[in-house]
Amino acid sequence: MFFSLLLVTSFAARSVLSCADHTGHQRGDLSPRSLVQKRANVSPTNPSYIHTDWAYDASYNWGAIRPEYATCQTGTQQSPIALSLTNGLSQRHRRPSFANYDRAVVGNWTNWGNGPAFNLDHPEDDYTSLPQLRFDNQTAYLKGWHIHAPAEHTVDGDRSRAEMHLVHVNDEGHEVAVLAIRLDPDTAPSRFFQQLPALVPFPTRDQDAPRVVPDVSMNVGLALDGVDRFAAFWTYRGSFTTPPCREGIRWFVARPVARTSVEQMRALLGACTFSARVEQRVWLQGVNGA
Repeated sequence: MFFSLLLVTSFAARSVLSCADHTGHQRGDLSPRSLVQKRANVSPTNPSYIHTDWAYDASYNWGAIRPEYATCQTGTQQSPIALSLTNGLSQRHRRPSFANYDRAVVGNWTNWGNGPAFNLDHPEDDYTSLPQLRFDNQTAYLKGWHIHAPAEHTVDGDRSRAEMHLVHVNDEGHEVAVLAIRLDPDTAPSRFFQQLPALVPFPTRDQDAPRVVPDVSMNVGLALDGVDRFAAFWTYRGSFTTPPCREGIRWFVARPVARTSVEQMRALLGACTFSARVEQRVWLQGVNGA
């Protein structure tokens, strides 16, 4: 099924809404936090968590919003970071491997408040049946994926139009790794995006949460095919790119850029709001094992 650009009347609210977010708080004047308007958004890693107290266009100030966000300001391994071909590509770390990525998975299709998102179904508190990512003698399980627009990671100053994050957890359900795939338009359609249903629009100011479409099936392995299955990549120790900016996340950023058709990219961007955190200074991230 081809996903399509949804010309929903709720899109008209975009001009009065702020940039998208991942978490939640009450609307209203928040003193230093009231730099921008905010609205409810769903965490891409926790679909039940709504936030409204921060916005991307004030990401430099997240640490001042509340004590729980202090790591956004004081952390030593924050994400995203600027990458460069002069960094080289990872040689000290083996290429990540994948298991069960090429079978159909079923889950909830939604919008995390800033762009398309998919959360995989699994037995309660059991993640081991999900597609597996293996790296550095660790095994992590694909919990879901979501889209940021524009891309959060730049390479030699170039920022792609969007970036896909595939979030992985350990067997206890704690997030430990993210695969990042940058997205740009080209002439041929993406096989991965061709299989998706119609995109769910981002929620408007009057919505508590976006619509959720259950029982959607897809082959996530097609996304890996678009970047040669991470044959070339950068890796570093980083964080979530949303408050509370928790560290301890292993990032893998694919060197190739995945391509979509122009129509597919327009559809993606039509379901997105601005969701790129300002790039963080490289400190103790250990890029490529440094």
